[in-house]
Amino acid sequence: MSKKDVGMAEMSNLPLFLDSTLNPENRWVKLSKLIPWDAVDEIYESNFKSNKGPSHFPSRVALGALIIQVKLNLSDEETVDQIAENPYLQYFIGFSEYQDKVPFDSSLMTHFRKRLNVTDIKQIDELIHMKYQKLKNDSSEDNDDGNDDNSPDPGGSSVEKSDSRIKNKGQLIVDATCAPADIHYPTDLTLLNCAREKTEQIIDILWVNRSNKEYKKKPRANRKKARNSFCRIIKKKRVKHSIMREAIRVQLGNILRNLKSIEKLSKYCKLNVLGSKLYRDLLVIHTLYEQQYEMYKRRKHTVDDRIVSIHQPHVRPIVRGKAGAKTEFGAKISISLVDGWSFIDTISFDAYNEGIELEIQIERYKERFGFYPKSVHADQIYRNKKNIRFCKERNIRLSGPQLGRPPKNQELLEKQKKTEREDEGVRSAVEGRFGVVKRRYGLSRIMTKLKATSETVIALIFMVMNLDVFIHALRIIFCKNIEDTCYYGVNLLQKAFLRQIMNKEQNIFNAAFSKYMSLLSYKIKASVIGF
Repeated sequence: MSKKDVGMAEMSNLPLFLDSTLNPENRWVKLSKLIPWDAVDEIYESNFKSNKGPSHFPSRVALGALIIQVKLNLSDEETVDQIAENPYLQYFIGFSEYQDKVPFDSSLMTHFRKRLNVTDIKQIDELIHMKYQKLKNDSSEDNDDGNDDNSPDPGGSSVEKSDSRIKNKGQLIVDATCAPADIHYPTDLTLLNCAREKTEQIIDILWVNRSNKEYKKKPRANRKKARNSFCRIIKKKRVKHSIMREAIRVQLGNILRNLKSIEKLSKYCKLNVLGSKLYRDLLVIHTLYEQQYEMYKRRKHTVDDRIVSIHQPHVRPIVRGKAGAKTEFGAKISISLVDGWSFIDTISFDAYNEGIELEIQIERYKERFGFYPKSVHADQIYRNKKNIRFCKERNIRLSGPQLGRPPKNQELLEKQKKTEREDEGVRSAVEGRFGVVKRRYGLSRIMTKLKATSETVIALIFMVMNLDVFIHALRIIFCKNIEDTCYYGVNLLQKAFLRQIMNKEQNIFNAAFSKYMSLLSYKIKASVIGF
């Protein structure tokens, strides 16, 4: 038998059962232990109100596939192929044995995103955070027991019983960003040209399916002339305002004529022949024409609820004033960052002032942890009079410069400036989070097309980032437990050695060493099982 034949034989004899072949140290095996699958199943089942029809895929398959897609930054088709090729991914989505075939069609990924809406993902993220918080509290209690130190946790996990009033604890960092949608950069001329081409396509469909076949004269469209007019402008680097305005006028006239032709043809052909997508595009084009005509007539470039994409009419321009892109097109997101964990507070495709949400974010902090934060670190836009008064009434320090004139005392002034610099350093953590979530997890371009699925993907991205924070925290807790145990063991052995010398008793050191090794072995096993 040749070497090639031997290799093929070995591949064919691989075991198919996952429980006997998987490495427990694999990242997907560890990640599967962090997600409360039973609670996910209850949330997922609540979305199915009818028992009729074929059975659906389990919740672990749906959520697991979406997590894999976000974590590896894959398309729908590539996600399904990766699951079919990787036994660890199949274990992660709940398969009991390896299947050398595609588990489901890639089109089902859209249905998974529809079934698990943004509210469900937020609820699952809260459950994972409760598990994360419990682990941190248990770790701090173990460290206190090992060091014989019963002092309260400086982070605020325990409250003194003598206090009748709960003290403010912890830091809350808030900020907002934009998740750009996957759309062509919109200009008035390109939008109108796209709308014109869509209306021409609709006219062709209605003309073929009309009932009055005896009428032979097709509605006039001037397609070639309109296309040439668009191409002459779009290929130029710089265009005069008057020439651009004339090109927009030509496109508006063509669209208006096409819409009138569609209205006449609809008398002899029902619009349901267009299908749901084209019919929705037709409704969007009507609104787009009204907006563009109003801006053209008034010589302005702003209008309420401005449409910037025919395929994604829910997307709005978000003016951020950043150096790279002053205006972004996508969803605006407000988050709260607490101890490395990112909570999504708002996802909106309409522009809004994030400063008005600070009160809600602080109250949600209290709901999660049972007390108000000691300090809130936010941008200048959050420092309005209402928010300052709200924080002052609850004894919360809001970062930023103090209101009024600076103090004349030079020492007090230097102290305030130092505090402001420290606060800005704390607040910069959220900027780092935004950078990581955009570069590493794909928030810089949301590829989904529907409003609901886009919101689901945004929530999933933050949940997957939080899961990675969880895994990183587990590594730190594991190392800290071993380090604290070793430090405790050294002190124990030193005391036992001195007692054995002073009292001249036998086997004190051996007993202490045996106790230390048992404790160290227990800590290692407990940390590995928990991890």
